Amino acid sequence: MKSQKALSASRRNLIKWGVWGFGGLMLATLPQVATAQSSRSSTLTFNANDVGILNFALLLEELEAAFYAAVADSGQITDSKEAEYVRVLGAQEAAHVTFLRSVLGEQTLFATEDLSFNQDGLNAILSDRDQILNTAVALEDVGVHAYNGAGPSLTNPTYLLAAGSIVSVEARHAAGVRALLGRPTTEPDRDRLVRDADLAAELNPFKGKAYDELYTPKQIVAIVASLNLINNPINGALVA
Repeated sequence: MKSQKALSASRRNLIKWGVWGFGGLMLATLPQVATAQSSRSSTLTFNANDVGILNFALLLEELEAAFYAAVADSGQITDSKEAEYVRVLGAQEAAHVTFLRSVLGEQTLFATEDLSFNQDGLNAILSDRDQILNTAVALEDVGVHAYNGAGPSLTNPTYLLAAGSIVSVEARHAAGVRALLGRPTTEPDRDRLVRDADLAAELNPFKGKAYDELYTPKQIVAIVASLNLINNPINGALVA
């Protein structure tokens, strides 16, 4: 169990970010994409507790931040307004990474340098504008489903507040990129990567177009794997 001292430190970090962190989003530095192909990528292990859940959220934010950094470097988004939009999204995802690392403190389970991104998979996505933006939609939608799915399992109020402060931004990102593609700004059932029959019933008591579905960490891992962006094996009780 996390010590009371560590909990207090997390709360102080969260308050600090609440005061000035989001004012600096536009100044965030996009991370360099670690694309080295390694035969022994670090295994990422997430336990089924608050620390495991928030570290799993951190992994998704790292993936998004690195993706947008690669998109910006690719030059494939040639429309100036779209390029600026992608840059802003990347800066916000990078800020989420810094934010979560600040909240987790010593409970952070991996460094950015531990992540190994699949260059071939990334190159395939970066081949054209539509492929890039559709992948962005998938990542942002998955983030919304993941944060919502994690919410009922979080017991640390600081961690729950951190997750809640990010999930609404992820939803705005998803709607914005969908609009660039002329797709519905809210996710229709046909776009969902987890069908109704596969949803965890205990996480989804509310159904209908006015509600977002909640995905389990195991389902999120399967979706991330299908994008072929990361080499690291992912395991642990959280995703079993």
